[in-house]
Parts: sequence; C-alpha cells; structure tokens
Amino acid sequence: MPDPGTTSSPPGKYRSLFFLMLAEIAGMSLWFMSAAILPDMVAEVPVSEFRQAALSSAVQIGFVAGALVSAIFGLPDRFDPRRAFAASALIAATANASLLVTVPGGDLAILARFITGAMLAGVYPVGMKIVVGWGQRDRGFLVGALVGALTFGSAAPHLLALAGGADWRWSVGVASLAAAIGGLLCLATKLGPFHAAAGEFRFRSIALAWTRRKVRLAYAGYLCHMWELYAMWAWIGLAATLSFSASMAEDKALVFGRLLAFGAIAAGGATSIVAGVFADRLGKETIALWALIFSGSAALATAATFGGPPWITMICVLVWGAAILPDSAQFSALVADHSPPEMTGSLMTFQTALGFALTFFTVQATPVLAAEIGWPAVFVIMAIGPAFGIAAMLRLRAME
Repeated sequence: MPDPGTTSSPPGKYRSLFFLMLAEIAGMSLWFMSAAILPDMVAEVPVSEFRQAALSSAVQIGFVAGALVSAIFGLPDRFDPRRAFAASALIAATANASLLVTVPGGDLAILARFITGAMLAGVYPVGMKIVVGWGQRDRGFLVGALVGALTFGSAAPHLLALAGGADWRWSVGVASLAAAIGGLLCLATKLGPFHAAAGEFRFRSIALAWTRRKVRLAYAGYLCHMWELYAMWAWIGLAATLSFSASMAEDKALVFGRLLAFGAIAAGGATSIVAGVFADRLGKETIALWALIFSGSAALATAATFGGPPWITMICVLVWGAAILPDSAQFSALVADHSPPEMTGSLMTFQTALGFALTFFTVQATPVLAAEIGWPAVFVIMAIGPAFGIAAMLRLRAME
C-alpha cells in the first residue's frame, strides 16, 4: 500500500483534498453567522444580552451533543463518511435558513442554532476522518489543511455580513445555500488508502484519554487552546468595533470591526496550513508550543492596546488570529499519532466534544464578563488558556 507521505501520492489524493476543503469552507460558514449579523439583527429587534450570547453558544452545545451521539453510535464508521458529511451539511443549511422566518433571538431561533451546531458535528470531525485516510507521514499537513478550510469558513460570515450591509437576511440566505452546495460537493471526494473503520465507541477508549500520558497531554493542550479560541472568534468583531468607536464614528467602526474579524480568523486558516507543513518536519508538539506562546502574548497585547490607536489594535488582533489556530490541527494529529488505530476515531471525536463543551461556557460568559469588567480584562483571562497549554506541550515534547 503506498504511503501518501512519500513523493508518490495515491491517485485522487489532492483532488479529494481540494473538494473536501471547499466543502468544509462552505459548511462551516454557518458557525458564526449569528455573531456576524448580531448588530443588524439587534438594530431591528431588541435582543437581551443573554439571548445574544445564546445564539452563539447554542451552536457550541449543539455540536457537543451531536459529536457525542455520533461517537456513541459510531455513525461515521457504520456509514460512508462522505454521505454523513453531505446529509449533515444539508440539514444544517436548512436549520440556518429557518432564521429567515423566526423571531430574532427567540426560542425557535436559538433552537435552530442548536440544530445547526449538532449537524456541524457531522461536518468537522467527519471531515477529519476522511482526510487522515489519505496519509500518515504527512498527517500534520493534511489535518492542518482541513482546519485551515474550517477557519476560512468560520470567517466567511463576517465578510457576508459586510457585503449584505443592514440586510442580515441576505447573509443568512447566502450562507445556507453555500452550506448545502458544500454538502453535495463532499460526495465528489474519494476515500484514501488509509481509511478504515475506527470501531464502535468504547468506554475504555475514554479511559485511554487519561491513562495514556501522551494522549492526556494532547487533550490538555487542546482544552487550553479551546479556552480562548471560540470566545475570541465569536466576539472579536464586536470587541474591535467597541475599541474603534473610541476614536472613530460608530458606522465606520462597525465596518472596520467586521473586516478585522474576517481578517483575523482567515489569518489563522492560512497559518494552520503552513504550520502543518512544518509540523511534519519539526514535530507537532513544537509547532503547538510556539502557537500557544504567540497566541497568549497577542491576547495580552490586544488587551493593552484596547481603545487606543486603531492601527495598533488591528495589528495585535491579526497576530492573535494568525497564532490562535495552528495548534488546533496538531493537537488532533497528536491524538491520532498516540492512539491505537482502532480507537483513533472515538478519541478524536471525544476530544472535540470536550473542547466544544468548554466553549459553550466561554462563549456564553464572554460578553457578560465584558459588560462587568471590560474587554481588556476578558482578553487577559483568555490568555490563561495558552499559559497552561504551554506547560502541557513542554512536558509532551520532553517525552519525545
């Protein structure tokens, strides 16, 4: 069996990777849609701060529920993962489109966001399952490329919101259509030579996350990374807008805030792909370590410059966005590297479930804390995650 990590790649490898990345971008464009359109939605209908946060955090908790159900019943292993991806994306697109006919911030809108998140658990983890089937020696690059695509998709709502102006329904409609097309596009991919059923979910797989030290440290690094990631992604556009409002008109600050949010998230997508290439050469834990160092430092720098000259804050946020993501793919690849092949699927799925369970609390708490203690203090709290993650990666690197 050929090794995709060699110069001789199996037929269809990069074509499938290309289509899978496009499908991932389109599907994940639904994730931050409510956060991106929030200013225009609230301008139309008053929405409480709690419900504003719930529109975003419902996606996180929905993802956790979907990931756990998927793992317990072994859905990606029992069915063709490409079809699972397509079906999940189509249902998510439908749920997102329902925002067009529900009351903004109402119970049905929040439920729709929950369903969207649950279905995206059939997009992101299933996409990782497909992509790792195409290689072993270049796994860091493959997972990095997929996470990069996920990131571009996550950034897309901010760009759509800017293009749609005050018409937030236009943005919702375009994203829903794109996700549906992305689901169908996944059917054009092939399964790689290393694709195999990971086996059914077993509780001893969960125990392995604690009993096998390398897996435990990879989990620890991932959770520390998730402490800041989605809170930053979900609210950096709003936070930047408030920062810029100190020195420019509100409408201009909103435009720059949205552009910066898109740029910061997209920057992480680009660096994730580049970091994946170097991870296969320098070590996945080394790349994760440096990403955590730069990410935590950039969070503190953003806190220090908040409300100051916009161009300085912009640079800090862009650096933060570029550094906050490259470690994500490597944590997943490390779990795959240090797990028994028959348990890899369950452990990777459970890893994402734990990480996104944490983001439910951080995304929900972030705007509430910001209203009480201010955004600079919240950014400092976010930097706690990378600090602990650095310690975990230093210990893992010492074991190599």
